[in-house]
Amino acid sequence: MAGNQPLKGLLVVSMEQAVAAPYCASRLADAGARVIKIERPEGDFARAYDAVAKGQSSYFVWLNRGKESICLDIKNPEDKALLSRLIAKADVFIQNLAPGAMQRAGFGSAELREKHPRLITLDISGYGDEGDYAAMKAYDLLVQAETGLAYVTGRAEGPGRVGVSCCDIACGMYSYQAVLEALLERGITGRGKGLAVSLFDGMADWMTVPLLQYEGTGKNPPRIGLAHPSICPYGAFETKDGFPVLIAIQNEREWASFCAHFLEEPDLPQKEGFRVNNERVAHRPMVDAHIARMFASLTREECAAKLRRANTAYGFVNDCEGLRTHPALRRVTVETEKGPIAIGAPPARLSDGPRQLGPVPALGQHSAAIRAEFAA
Repeated sequence: MAGNQPLKGLLVVSMEQAVAAPYCASRLADAGARVIKIERPEGDFARAYDAVAKGQSSYFVWLNRGKESICLDIKNPEDKALLSRLIAKADVFIQNLAPGAMQRAGFGSAELREKHPRLITLDISGYGDEGDYAAMKAYDLLVQAETGLAYVTGRAEGPGRVGVSCCDIACGMYSYQAVLEALLERGITGRGKGLAVSLFDGMADWMTVPLLQYEGTGKNPPRIGLAHPSICPYGAFETKDGFPVLIAIQNEREWASFCAHFLEEPDLPQKEGFRVNNERVAHRPMVDAHIARMFASLTREECAAKLRRANTAYGFVNDCEGLRTHPALRRVTVETEKGPIAIGAPPARLSDGPRQLGPVPALGQHSAAIRAEFAA
């Protein structure tokens, strides 16, 4: 239904690879836009990241549903002319090729918008198009390192990688947001605009709090694993039967209730080192060790029952099996060339019902049809 597909009727042409741009384009496709994915003859290299989803890449299945795939070699004059015809009819043109590649090929964003004033262009890069880093290759873990994210992640013994491609994903999310804003603006002004989003900028925004903490104290936030650098207690404690349970105390009222009903020590908040959050943070090893003794005396289920009575926020530190069987996990099925695959459902729940997600295209699946539709 049209109400469930607010972008129906829009054409998105995406010269994309890997994660960030495909993430953005897949969400546009979910909302009803027609997304034509331009791939090299050998295909988006994300198709070969792994082969765990019925012989297909988990990344590719996740990020390319609902798209049409055409293979183009823009060094070939006929393919280059076809890309020009596609862009001429597009509402949005996305690209995340190597820095400067599209400009050198004659598809610079500013020039495209001069020819097509209603066109919205989106350039996704690693570090933007200015300065010494503009020409640098940028992959997710490199940007995790460059932005300081890896430095504030992990345990005391050293930096760690966040376990998902968060820099790519953040960039894709911000890109999707920017495209939607530009479409709204075009509806008012009638003109498109140029957008540029980098992996670095996306993660730098996420790193605002550690940055301000460093500038305010002169110290990097400590790496403390499954704990919070600014709040105590806020971390994981192991139960008698070996399950880590994470608790989060947000204010002194919650702390008093935790002490009274979980620790069974209602007077603890009056004792030195335990009184207020800043004091507890300064004495974290003592506070955590005190709490850990109670957790170690109880099973996971006993801990959960006491935490509920204390009205303490808690969660289990699940592995992927715990996620797979989690009662809150929603799944949807997408069709692929090798059969249906269940993925995590889109986060937004719509009052008019879930959207039907389009299939994941085989490499060049739509080449012949698109070439015929956009023939000179």
